[in-house]
Formats: sequence, C-alpha cells, structure tokens
Amino acid sequence: MPNIYFSHQPLLNHQSKIMAIRFSFYSENALTPDRAVNTLLPLLGNWLYGKRMTFLDFGAISFDTRLFDWPIPENTVIEIPSSALLGPQNAPLVEKLLSLPISLALIYDENAPEVLSTGIRFRFINFDAKRYTPEQIKKLAAQMLPHGLGVAFNVPDHASFQAYMSAGLNAASSWFFKHPDKAKRAKALNPAQANILHVLNLVRGNADIGEIEEALKQDVAISYKLLRYINSSGFCLSCEIQSFRHAVTILGYEKLNKWLSLLLATASKDPMAMALMHTALTRARLMELLAHELINPQEYDNLFITGAFSLLDAFFGVDMDVALESMSLPMSINDALLGNEGIYSPFLNLVKASEGDNGNAIASQAKMLDLTAQQFNTMQLQALAFADMMDF
Repeated sequence: MPNIYFSHQPLLNHQSKIMAIRFSFYSENALTPDRAVNTLLPLLGNWLYGKRMTFLDFGAISFDTRLFDWPIPENTVIEIPSSALLGPQNAPLVEKLLSLPISLALIYDENAPEVLSTGIRFRFINFDAKRYTPEQIKKLAAQMLPHGLGVAFNVPDHASFQAYMSAGLNAASSWFFKHPDKAKRAKALNPAQANILHVLNLVRGNADIGEIEEALKQDVAISYKLLRYINSSGFCLSCEIQSFRHAVTILGYEKLNKWLSLLLATASKDPMAMALMHTALTRARLMELLAHELINPQEYDNLFITGAFSLLDAFFGVDMDVALESMSLPMSINDALLGNEGIYSPFLNLVKASEGDNGNAIASQAKMLDLTAQQFNTMQLQALAFADMMDF
C-alpha cells in the first residue's frame, strides 16, 4: 500500500485560540478514497476526540461515496470542493451526503451557490486566502453566512489574519504566528523571561534546592504555573505535587528541567502565546516519540526540550542565537536549534516538515528515520493529544 502522510495546521479563532486542527494528505501515488480510508481506520484509536475539531483536507483526491464509508468521528469535518458535487456523475455522492449526519466544509469557488442549492448542509465554508482578498471575502462571507461559518486557509501573516477576521470569518488556518514581525523584535529578554532562565540554569547546574526555591519566590506566578503544568493530566502522576521541594523528590532534577522549560512561553505578552504554547508542546512530545528506540533513552528529555525551545525566537521576539546566549544547554540542543548538523537535527527537521505543505519533504525525513507513514501519522496524533491535555 502506498504511503500516505499527514501534515497538520491549526485553525485560530478571533481570540487567537486554536479551535481545530487541519490535516492535509500527501500520497506517493494517486490518492483514492479506498487508500484514504485505509489510512484513517488504523488511526481511530489515537484520534483527537477532545474539545477541538479535526478538519480533513484530502487535496486532489477523486471524491466518491467510498470516502464516507467509515466510522467518521463526530468532531471531524471533511472538506469537499464544488467540483465533487456537480454534474450527473456525482449524483450518488450528493444523495449519500444528504443522508449522513456528518460535518462538511465546502471549499468555496464560483460554483458554490449551485452546490448549496442541492440541499447538502455545510457547517463551514472554506475560503482560500491565495484566491480571495479580505475585501472580496467580506462580501462573500455575508452571502455565505446562512450556509456555514466562514474559515480562511493559506493565510500568510498577522495582518492578513486580522483582516480576514474583520471581514466576518470565524477562523483561519495557518502558521503565521510562528513568524513574528522582525521590525518589532526585542533586543533583549524581558525581566520575567530572564528570571525563568535563571531558574532553569540553577536546575541544570544542580544547585541546592533552597537556592532554587529562593529564585522561584521572586516570581510567585512561576511557582504556581510550574505546579499547574506538572499536575496536568498530560503528566499522568499518581499523586498531586504540592511544592517545588516535593517536585524534586518525585521527579528529580532532570525531569524538572523538562517541565521548567515549558514556563518560557508564559512570559510572552504576545496575543498568539497560547497558539505558540500548543505548537511548542506538540513539537516537544513529537520529538520524544520520534526518538524512541532510535537513540539512548537518556536523551529523550533533551529531545523534548529541543522541541519546546524550537520556537524560542517567536516566544521571546528575539533571534534564536540571542535567546540561547544566556542558557546553559547541551551542544546537541544548540546545534539543532541553530540549524547546524547534529544528532537531534533529523528529528527536528521532520517535526518542522509536518507543519508544512511539502509531502515529499515529510516522506523523505520520515524514511531517513526508518518510519512508516502510519507510524508517523500516529505519532502526530499522539503529540497533538498530549498538547491538548496540558493545562496552560
């Protein structure tokens, strides 16, 4: 069976919070409904059944009734183009969709009004930002509002996101928030960020518990957030951690270092901090999963930190080399974060490829790590589920 890989992308709402994850399919051969369904069925045990919706973008697949012959999870939205629903040859598919209680998103084009006359109910109307300007979408969204909530995809930057939200859309799918405006970048870390890095460096240096506690007391919010992260369901502890000293006793310095790393995002004042945090957590967990049985287990925490820190430039608003200047990180982490060759680089390269639109790059990087498409797709779902479980 040909390998079919996923990439993933978040949908952000007006509050810049992630409301859904959009998966796009890439196949080494022509993608057919049978192959798509055979790819999805083994993944249902790891499906994102939580609070967020899951959009499925099948790309250039030949739509027919077979694509809907599987137990589609309730939170799943299937995107479908107008061309798949027009003409007598598509009448069986229209009839099928009229009878199914599933969520659909119509990919808008000039034929959309004709499709809407079929009586098929759409929960969302998708607009391609590469085809329609905010001004055009403002008019179209008003016309489409009775038929479904408006969503934009391929949104290039912050300004466009705001423009499409102002045009009446409900969400936008993109990674624009990973690339803050360079003109607004800071020249140094802010005091809260600097204090978190100070605590991290103390932990990495195996400083006395009392010294670390004293540093934590300088910012009570850090202590509170640290305990909240550790007690999140994603950590799966059998007892509640009550204090920093208790955390050291239960976890040890190495594990505590891993969770302290997550606090870096909380010091960001960027309105996109929540989306960045979810992305960093997904990267961190995916890095861990990819490394299993490929490198020494003692390296797993470093892989997690590499993923979590791979967005430091976006969190801090400074270039990556500036963000790393005051941190005592192993060379293997620094090399990966700065784009140099190293033991962690292949893992980070695959993680980044999974956020892109180049299926060949995903396949190439996955094969380099001797991973099948099913293994990698499963790991993406597991990493995203982990990020969903964390309390931030």
